[in-house]
Amino acid sequence: MADLNPPSLDPVRMAWNTVASYSSYEEAQAAVDRLSDEAFPVENLDIVGSDLRLVERVTGRLTTARATAAGAASGAWFGLFIGLLVGLFTRGPTWIGLIIGGLLIGAAWGAVFGFVSHAATRGRRDFSSAKTLTASRYDIIARGGHVEQARSVLQQAGLLIDHPADAVPPPGVDDITP
Repeated sequence: MADLNPPSLDPVRMAWNTVASYSSYEEAQAAVDRLSDEAFPVENLDIVGSDLRLVERVTGRLTTARATAAGAASGAWFGLFIGLLVGLFTRGPTWIGLIIGGLLIGAAWGAVFGFVSHAATRGRRDFSSAKTLTASRYDIIARGGHVEQARSVLQQAGLLIDHPADAVPPPGVDDITP
């Protein structure tokens, strides 16, 4: 009987050029930094994140008042920038009026746009959030035949956590080394 759920083949592991695997990006970055410190040609390395997840952290409720206030704040910054830019080409005390006017007009228009954009959603998204993309594993991949040299440097530094060269290839994958 045929297997209905064949094993998933990980192309990174099958490439046989994985130097090491780490559970965090910071660990992988530290390993590449160590290789760089040892004068290893780091232009032949890649850090590849696998098993990606999208994490959306809800930061709070988004009301019409909060959307209007956020729009006013961003509009005020834009108005301040425009006021400063136009103020560069004026003389005398009128530049302060341009800055204040730009700030107030920017805040007013920002508040209008914040209110209208929130009202246009009609309550479909009444919360604010921040999205991040994370990986559960980070592999350091070497190109150009530098795998063993990189493993040796990381082994000496005590940063070689995983030994992918000792791993058995997935079933059905032939050894393709020349």
